[in-house]
Amino acid sequence: MRIGLLLYPDCMPAGLFAFADLLHAANRRSGHPLFEVHYVAEQAGSVQCAHGMSLQASAALAPRQLDALLIPGFWAESAEQAEAVLSGNATLIKALSSIGKRVQLWSYCTGVGLLAASGRLNGQAATVTWWLADVMRGRFARVRWQSESSCVFAQGVATASGVNGYLPIAQGVIERHLSEQAFRDISQLMVLPRPAVPHSAFQGASLMQQPVGLLRRLHALIEQTPAEQLTVQVLADQLAMSERTLARKVSAQTGEPVASYARRIKLYQLSERLAMTSSPLSTLSAELGFSSAANLRRMFKALTGLTPAQYRQQYGRI
Repeated sequence: MRIGLLLYPDCMPAGLFAFADLLHAANRRSGHPLFEVHYVAEQAGSVQCAHGMSLQASAALAPRQLDALLIPGFWAESAEQAEAVLSGNATLIKALSSIGKRVQLWSYCTGVGLLAASGRLNGQAATVTWWLADVMRGRFARVRWQSESSCVFAQGVATASGVNGYLPIAQGVIERHLSEQAFRDISQLMVLPRPAVPHSAFQGASLMQQPVGLLRRLHALIEQTPAEQLTVQVLADQLAMSERTLARKVSAQTGEPVASYARRIKLYQLSERLAMTSSPLSTLSAELGFSSAANLRRMFKALTGLTPAQYRQQYGRI
């Protein structure tokens, strides 16, 4: 997916940097270049951003070469300043209005005003930073503004409020093109304000911590396979090798038998869901493909010494 990160005068680029880092992490997590990002502007070259920062746009805005465009917010301390920025960016707004619906347009913070001015939000649900809500409703009455929402994905567009609005947009994109588990892994490493210390049974168990090669491919395969279908034969067949070869290589790299390694990774998936959601164990058991919640509870306690309920109480982050 080719994504343009839009630079324009007085834009705040910090969110663009963070968004690009999250997509780079998603590429690393998947082992494939799912996302390709480019800094673009009305014209290629230097762009004077907010707070005196000058950045280089590698290319001019060329919608035919993009699948999506992320529009950051701009610095404004009042509704009047926001109105002035919108009025001063008539050529950029015209360029945005000419982009066909094949290209997804995403924006956050005050940048949502530029997207609204382009007409692309007409008839769509969209969110807006709270202090601009009245201005946006008055100026762009055809938009279905939802200031009580922090992020809204609509047909071909996404909007989010606040300077950190890039984060829910990145989350939606990564989960849609990769998986919810992938975003949980990435957020654990890059987003959570304090790194969560995992149970000793799961140290080094995330896919991001696996070396490139067999373990990374095996780990991803285990995550995608329902627990009740996980056998050494199934894994070996999917990796186009014999069971003996797979067992030898996994033992050499992890010191564990394949079945034990696979069980630990599958239970690590459960541990993350226990820590990051409030879903009941029966729901998580079904999602991960275990035969029953009772069987899952027994295996989890055998590995960690804790029941799922005890684990959630001790390691939960919501």
